[in-house]
Amino acid sequence: MTLPNLISIFRLVIVAVIIACIISRNDQAAFWLFVVAGLSDAVDGFIARQFGLMSELGAYLDPLADKALLVSVYLSLGLVDRLPAWLVIVVISRDILIVGAVILSWGLGKPIKVRPLMVSKANTVLQIALAGVVLGEAGLGIAVAGLPFLLMVAVVLLTTISTLSYMVDWLAHMSGTQAMADGPSAIQDNRKGAGE
Repeated sequence: MTLPNLISIFRLVIVAVIIACIISRNDQAAFWLFVVAGLSDAVDGFIARQFGLMSELGAYLDPLADKALLVSVYLSLGLVDRLPAWLVIVVISRDILIVGAVILSWGLGKPIKVRPLMVSKANTVLQIALAGVVLGEAGLGIAVAGLPFLLMVAVVLLTTISTLSYMVDWLAHMSGTQAMADGPSAIQDNRKGAGE
């Protein structure tokens, strides 16, 4: 077990604590734990690349931890009415659609490897920024007028573009008009564990 993988596991474990803090309205703790989780994401990727500790497990574990964190935080913030339900639905639906498409392609004998798109990476950054701003406003009382709304608009726009891009590629792959895959892979937006 490499250090980057242990950090990813730590990030998975801390997700449950962040959810509990958000639901119980322990906003300051939720904010700082979210910051720690975000920093751990950057640290494990840096260590993996810098010291050659990339592994097949890390290639799956790192994006899994990232997705678990974002999906859980968005669902929790939606439950306590800190994010609108429609935004949570948009964000979560994208991941459900992509994972469902990958599973379906495997089931039909046409395994697909979803490659990270630049728009998807930008979308992930904005999703993290929005969650951080909302948690920061609640936990630290720091508010920038209009910023949450602007981030919400940007997240919805990029989430929609990212979803459509993946779906167009998937449909092309399934119809045989485009060779996207050389084998099955985990669904992911960032694959620091194995390089990008």
